[in-house]
Amino acid sequence: MNSRYWARPIEETALRELRVRDDAGRECVPYRDEEGGAPLRCCLRTSGAGERIALVSYAPLRRWAAGTGADPGAYDERGPVFIHAEACAGPAEGGGHPFARAGVQRTARRYDARGHILGGRVLDLDEDPDGVIERALDEAFADSGVALVHLRAAEFGCFLFEVRRP
Repeated sequence: MNSRYWARPIEETALRELRVRDDAGRECVPYRDEEGGAPLRCCLRTSGAGERIALVSYAPLRRWAAGTGADPGAYDERGPVFIHAEACAGPAEGGGHPFARAGVQRTARRYDARGHILGGRVLDLDEDPDGVIERALDEAFADSGVALVHLRAAEFGCFLFEVRRP
């Protein structure tokens, strides 16, 4: 599916920093993923068995706000994300929305230019997961006050990817 929206991976500058020390101030501790299947936020795909990855704490609004001058205040949060332990090629072109699988739930949180939450909704990904996400993004960006949307895993609340106003 081709989308009008770009699912943004964690930016390369942030990845370099996270591979040293994460947003909670902890040293990065890479390990070999024996089973695979971890959702990697650097390249927006799942890990393969045997890849070297790291679980780090990431503050997406804080990182975005640093580049925009916004102040998310109490809406700033951080949480666990998987990344490759070393630099990777980044996401492949096209291919729909990352981590969109039928039968799972996602949340779409909307933020304004200050980094404050404007709302959100739970997405039940049915037989057309890409379509469900696309419609949710259409709905979110129909509100001119929405600057960006974070897609998160409903079951753990983990940040999956960001979409900015097109």
